[in-house]
Amino acid sequence: MKSIFAGNALLLLALPVAVAAQQAKPEDTEQWSPAVPVVTPGQSETASPPSDAIVLFDGKSLDQWANVKDGAPAGWTVADGIVTVKKEAGNIQTRRAFGSYQLHLEYRIPANVAGKGQARGNSGLFLASTGPGDTGYELQIMDSYHNDTYVNGQAGSVYKQFPPLANPVRKPGEWQSIDVVWTKPTFSADGSVKTPAYLTAYFNGVLVQDHVALRGETLYIGKPIYKPYDKAPIKLQAHGDPSPPISFRNIWVRDLDRAAP
Repeated sequence: MKSIFAGNALLLLALPVAVAAQQAKPEDTEQWSPAVPVVTPGQSETASPPSDAIVLFDGKSLDQWANVKDGAPAGWTVADGIVTVKKEAGNIQTRRAFGSYQLHLEYRIPANVAGKGQARGNSGLFLASTGPGDTGYELQIMDSYHNDTYVNGQAGSVYKQFPPLANPVRKPGEWQSIDVVWTKPTFSADGSVKTPAYLTAYFNGVLVQDHVALRGETLYIGKPIYKPYDKAPIKLQAHGDPSPPISFRNIWVRDLDRAAP
């Protein structure tokens, strides 16, 4: 005879998990302390692409990029050598997929930026875009110049995972640089993680992430998770906050998975 108690016991064990999932909220993964030290960066931010670089934005066109939602041409605005986010067009990503790489880009928060916290100059560099929307591994871009927010969500953070080692951002209206070395995660045949993703990142020449081992993809709500992939596009975010859109220029990448000559 089947015991009714066994079924009830399984139900009771499942209840806490279901309740926890229902009650999850963004604040659960926000870290507010300790404060990140402010560092004044040097003056230079421009780095010309080396001879083996793939130029992703040369100031003239977005031919290397596509709309994340439907693969159509990227709908952001190109003028005067820069590209400015068009929020209603949504996120854009590279047409090429990459594994491990070195990346450089420059961005500018508008001088007239308004708002506070996460609603001020928000965007994101997704080091691997593994799905639609904001799916993937995000290095946060936003205005962190005299603008408080949770430290694992400020500029230079691995979003909701690792606060930056320093806050070297310049004031709005000035160009800023990001340089990253991204080492892709590897997976076993059964989909389990063989080696995690690693990230080293510099903002304005100052180290903000030192070969950190990511805990998985970045999530707004909930804990990071991994899902298997080999190569993925690089994505730029059109964040939905009401502040004026940010701009980018001089974006290039060196593919570290290419065979040595």
